[in-house]
Amino acid sequence: MAYSLVVSLILTIILETGFFLIVGKRNKKDLLLVVFVNILTNPIVVSLYWLAFFYTGWNRAAVTAALELFAVLTEGYYYKKYGKGFKYPYLFSIAANAFSYGTGVLLLQFF
Repeated sequence: MAYSLVVSLILTIILETGFFLIVGKRNKKDLLLVVFVNILTNPIVVSLYWLAFFYTGWNRAAVTAALELFAVLTEGYYYKKYGKGFKYPYLFSIAANAFSYGTGVLLLQFF
Protein backbone atom coordinates (compact mmCIF):
# COMPACT_ATOMS: atom_id res chain seq x y z
CA MET A 1 0.00 0.00 0.00
CA ALA A 2 2.87 2.41 0.75
CA TYR A 3 4.22 1.95 -2.77
CA SER A 4 0.78 2.67 -4.18
CA LEU A 5 0.53 5.85 -2.09
CA VAL A 6 3.89 7.18 -3.26
CA VAL A 7 3.40 6.32 -6.94
CA SER A 8 -0.13 7.73 -6.95
CA LEU A 9 0.94 10.98 -5.30
CA ILE A 10 3.90 11.50 -7.63
CA LEU A 11 1.86 10.75 -10.76
CA THR A 12 -1.02 12.94 -9.57
CA ILE A 13 1.29 15.88 -8.91
CA ILE A 14 2.98 15.48 -12.30
CA LEU A 15 -0.32 15.12 -14.17
CA GLU A 16 -2.21 17.90 -12.40
CA THR A 17 0.66 20.39 -12.59
CA GLY A 18 0.97 19.43 -16.25
CA PHE A 19 -2.74 20.05 -16.69
CA PHE A 20 -2.32 23.42 -14.96
CA LEU A 21 0.31 24.39 -17.54
CA ILE A 22 -1.58 22.89 -20.50
CA VAL A 23 -4.63 25.06 -19.79
CA GLY A 24 -2.41 28.14 -19.86
CA LYS A 25 -2.06 28.95 -16.19
CA ARG A 26 1.30 30.37 -15.16
CA ASN A 27 0.92 31.88 -11.67
CA LYS A 28 3.66 30.27 -9.54
CA LYS A 29 1.67 30.53 -6.31
CA ASP A 30 -1.30 28.83 -7.96
CA LEU A 31 1.01 26.09 -9.26
CA LEU A 32 2.31 25.57 -5.74
CA LEU A 33 -1.29 25.47 -4.50
CA VAL A 34 -2.04 22.66 -6.97
CA VAL A 35 0.86 20.68 -5.52
CA PHE A 36 -0.20 21.34 -1.91
CA VAL A 37 -3.87 20.44 -2.36
CA ASN A 38 -2.86 17.18 -4.00
CA ILE A 39 -0.48 16.41 -1.14
CA LEU A 40 -3.46 16.99 1.14
CA THR A 41 -6.12 15.01 -0.74
CA ASN A 42 -4.32 12.24 -2.63
CA PRO A 43 -3.03 10.20 0.33
CA ILE A 44 -6.46 10.36 1.98
CA VAL A 45 -8.25 9.23 -1.18
CA VAL A 46 -5.81 6.42 -1.95
CA SER A 47 -5.72 5.17 1.67
CA LEU A 48 -9.50 5.17 2.01
CA TYR A 49 -9.85 3.45 -1.37
CA TRP A 50 -7.55 0.60 -0.33
CA LEU A 51 -9.18 0.30 3.08
CA ALA A 52 -12.62 0.13 1.49
CA PHE A 53 -11.39 -2.32 -1.15
CA PHE A 54 -9.76 -4.74 1.30
CA TYR A 55 -12.05 -4.49 4.32
CA THR A 56 -15.55 -3.95 2.97
CA GLY A 57 -17.76 -5.38 0.28
CA TRP A 58 -18.54 -1.94 -1.09
CA ASN A 59 -18.85 -1.38 -4.79
CA ARG A 60 -15.52 -0.18 -6.24
CA ALA A 61 -17.13 2.32 -8.60
CA ALA A 62 -19.24 3.85 -5.82
CA VAL A 63 -16.23 4.15 -3.52
CA THR A 64 -14.15 5.71 -6.28
CA ALA A 65 -16.91 8.19 -7.17
CA ALA A 66 -17.39 9.25 -3.54
CA LEU A 67 -13.66 9.68 -2.97
CA GLU A 68 -13.15 11.60 -6.21
CA LEU A 69 -16.06 13.86 -5.25
CA PHE A 70 -14.35 14.51 -1.91
CA ALA A 71 -11.11 15.40 -3.73
CA VAL A 72 -12.85 17.68 -6.24
CA LEU A 73 -14.81 19.56 -3.56
CA THR A 74 -11.81 19.91 -1.24
CA GLU A 75 -9.45 21.04 -3.98
CA GLY A 76 -12.03 23.39 -5.48
CA TYR A 77 -12.56 24.97 -2.07
CA TYR A 78 -8.83 25.65 -1.68
CA TYR A 79 -8.52 26.97 -5.24
CA LYS A 80 -11.41 29.34 -4.58
CA LYS A 81 -10.17 30.48 -1.18
CA TYR A 82 -6.44 30.77 -1.86
CA GLY A 83 -5.98 30.78 -5.63
CA LYS A 84 -5.38 33.93 -7.65
CA GLY A 85 -6.07 32.78 -11.20
CA PHE A 86 -8.90 30.27 -10.86
CA LYS A 87 -11.96 31.94 -12.38
CA TYR A 88 -13.94 28.70 -12.02
CA PRO A 89 -12.11 26.81 -9.26
CA TYR A 90 -14.49 23.86 -9.03
CA LEU A 91 -14.53 23.40 -12.79
CA PHE A 92 -10.73 23.45 -12.79
CA SER A 93 -10.75 20.89 -10.00
CA ILE A 94 -13.16 18.61 -11.88
CA ALA A 95 -11.15 18.88 -15.10
CA ALA A 96 -7.75 18.37 -13.43
CA ASN A 97 -9.00 15.35 -11.49
CA ALA A 98 -10.68 13.86 -14.55
CA PHE A 99 -7.47 14.31 -16.52
CA SER A 100 -5.36 12.78 -13.77
CA TYR A 101 -7.73 9.90 -13.04
CA GLY A 102 -8.31 9.14 -16.73
CA THR A 103 -4.60 9.16 -17.49
CA GLY A 104 -4.00 6.87 -14.51
CA VAL A 105 -6.60 4.42 -15.79
CA LEU A 106 -4.94 4.44 -19.22
CA LEU A 107 -1.48 3.94 -17.71
CA LEU A 108 -2.72 0.93 -15.74
CA GLN A 109 -3.61 -0.73 -19.04
CA PHE A 110 0.10 -0.81 -19.90
CA PHE A 111 1.57 -1.75 -16.51
